[in-house]
Amino acid sequence: MRMYVRFCERNKLKCQVMDYQDGDEAGIKSVTLRISGKHAYGLLKSEKGVHRLVRISPFDANKRRHTSFASVSVVPEFDDLKDVKINESELKIDTYHSQGAGGQNVNKTESAVRITHLPTGIVVSCQVERSQMNNKETALNMLKAKLMQLEQEKRNKELANIVGEQKNIEWGSQIRSYVFCPYTLVKDNRTNYEEVDVNSVMDGNIINFIYAYLEMEVKKC
Repeated sequence: MRMYVRFCERNKLKCQVMDYQDGDEAGIKSVTLRISGKHAYGLLKSEKGVHRLVRISPFDANKRRHTSFASVSVVPEFDDLKDVKINESELKIDTYHSQGAGGQNVNKTESAVRITHLPTGIVVSCQVERSQMNNKETALNMLKAKLMQLEQEKRNKELANIVGEQKNIEWGSQIRSYVFCPYTLVKDNRTNYEEVDVNSVMDGNIINFIYAYLEMEVKKC
C-alpha cells in the first residue's frame, strides 16, 4: 500500500483510501485505493497480478526468511455505468464499523458497506463516506465497474480468439518479486526488468517497471 501511495505522491496523482481492513495479526488484510489523475489507469494497469515479497520477518524471533504474497487488482472508473444492470437478489450486503482513518464520527456506527456479487464472487467495500447510504452507492459503482471490465475482457478474448493470455491471479503466478534477503533485487517476471535498490522501489519508485511493461505491450501490437 505504501509503495503505491508514494508512487502517487511522486507522480502527482490523487490517492484516496476507500476501504481498509487490518490483518488478523499484523499489517493489512486488504485495502482499496481510488487513484485519479493524468494517465492513472494507463500507468497502473501493469500492476495487476500477484506480487511476491521475500524478507526476514520482523515478527519472527528466530529471524528466519519468509515469503509473502499480495494480490493487486486494477480496475478503471468508467464514465457511464447506467447500462450495467445488477439484480439486487444476487447481492449479499454486509455492514460493519470503519477501521481506517476518518475520525470518531465515522467509527461510531456501522456505516461501512461490503457487497458480494454472488454469481461472480466479486467483493467490493467502501467506508470512506460518513453515511451507510453513500458508502453503498460508491460500492455499487465499484461493483459495476468491475463487472463492466469483466465483460470487456470476455469480449476481447472472444474477438481475438485468445485463450489463457493473461495469468490467473493466484499463488505461483507472480508478476514481480521483491527480495530483501539474502540479496536485494526487484525483478518483473514478464519483462525481466530488474533493479537492486529494493528500498527505493518500495518507496514508490516503480516507474521504470511500468515503462518496461508498456514498451513490451507496444511491441506486441
